[in-house]
Amino acid sequence: MLGIAESGTRTVGRAVANVRARISSDGLADLRPTPSEVVDSNADRTVRRFRSTRREATGAPVLLVTPLAATAVAFDLRRGCSIVEYLMETGRDVYVVDYGPVNFADRNRGFEHWVDDVVPDAVRVVSADAGGRRVHLAGWSLGGIFAVYAAAAHPELPLQSVTPIASPFDLRQVPLFATLRPLDRVFGPYTVAPFYRVLGTIPAPLTSLGFKAASLDKYLTRPFTVLANLDDRDHLEQIEAVGRFMNSMYAYPGRTFGQLYHVVMRSNEFATGHMQIGGRQVDLAAIDVPVMVVAGSGDVLAPEPAVRHLTDLLGGSPTIRFGAFPGGHLGVLTGRAARDTMWPALAEFLAEHDAE
Repeated sequence: MLGIAESGTRTVGRAVANVRARISSDGLADLRPTPSEVVDSNADRTVRRFRSTRREATGAPVLLVTPLAATAVAFDLRRGCSIVEYLMETGRDVYVVDYGPVNFADRNRGFEHWVDDVVPDAVRVVSADAGGRRVHLAGWSLGGIFAVYAAAAHPELPLQSVTPIASPFDLRQVPLFATLRPLDRVFGPYTVAPFYRVLGTIPAPLTSLGFKAASLDKYLTRPFTVLANLDDRDHLEQIEAVGRFMNSMYAYPGRTFGQLYHVVMRSNEFATGHMQIGGRQVDLAAIDVPVMVVAGSGDVLAPEPAVRHLTDLLGGSPTIRFGAFPGGHLGVLTGRAARDTMWPALAEFLAEHDAE
């Protein structure tokens, strides 16, 4: 009984200390970005380099591709829970491509802009900066879809491997879209298209709201989660960091949103393994480098079956690895469990497929 009382006292003491620390500061989490430098920047994108923490990088460089709307903060969520920081510590230079805020002037940018221009250009920049080495390409969510199609559309790129993370390719397996599809058949043509055509973009507040709505249960129960974990500083820091990320969303280019709306809601074209991009057909079976496909076991936006479907489309890849890891759509990328599950598995895959 004495041990239980002592344990309870320690729990209360930690909770009080955390509350005091939160009240007396701007927050509990260390949200300072990992030091980086801009390698190259233009009107379409910025490529940043995070130097290996070792004296000299021992592995091929990794380029992380952000999705639209989300910022590169996803890859560097907070100190102690940053996939960028982790990969640096394994001896790699890590690069991130970010597109910056989207405005009305970007309304005509379509899917081909990211697949044919932005991602291939970023790969070449990284390869050149790394002394001509081949590049491990990885992307989260839509960024993973961009990465996969860029690899298929541009076999000349100096790629060593491709890793899509939480990137759904069979949208029939996503309950959210299965629910919305009947509504789209009735109302979609008259509501969605005029909306994004008039505005030119899907505004940032709406993209943030959509992300929150997709995980509404967690969003609504967040106050209770905080109260239940007042003694767990690491948990509180993670909640704080995720909140900052959710409030840092960008707008969506109108034309890209329209294309994805038709691909996702109407034809489920991603599931076929080929897609018309820039006036020609791009076939995912053309990818001829190792691929690691990552899913989150608790992801409602990209459920495991929707993500796993990609493995059936990669007929030309010499190595295909699939892994389902703890976490939701963001959690599988940068959740607390990812530190001990997804990140080591990714690091192992990259090391196995490094090239001199």
